Amino acid sequence: MPAKSTPAPGPALLKIGDFARLAGTNLRTLRYYEELGLMTPAARSDGGFRYYRHCDLNRLNTIRSLQELGLHLDRIRELLDTRKRSQERGAFTRGVQQALDVQDELLVLRIEEIHKQRAKLAEARAKLRECELCQHQPTPENNFCEPCATTGQPLPEKLSALY
Repeated sequence: MPAKSTPAPGPALLKIGDFARLAGTNLRTLRYYEELGLMTPAARSDGGFRYYRHCDLNRLNTIRSLQELGLHLDRIRELLDTRKRSQERGAFTRGVQQALDVQDELLVLRIEEIHKQRAKLAEARAKLRECELCQHQPTPENNFCEPCATTGQPLPEKLSALY
């Protein structure tokens, strides 16, 4: 934890409230991330006020990104602990490389999932084109065309969800 000191005035450091507004978050989240060891203020005033650097936004955005990719905060802390792990240059850069590799793997998996979702949407659109020519109207009485009255097959899941 950084030593308490009164930060130098100027644009280099942001008070926690200003940082939170700039980051689009709230004080509670920043304090919680600090408690978990995810974020560390660059300095504290004699009165205990937290100050952050502009570049701390990069760390906060990385935390958010990793959360969106499905990582738990404990795992995110492990990945971002590169600053604390080793002072030896080679070990440090290997730790940073590992964190970057994990992020890349997660993105590849997300991209694959997005491609699968898009394929399901394409299937639903193709079936919908068939439905435009059908004389049946989805209603509660015909179970909203599930299964299809023409083919007897279940509707594609994306279409079924909307019928």
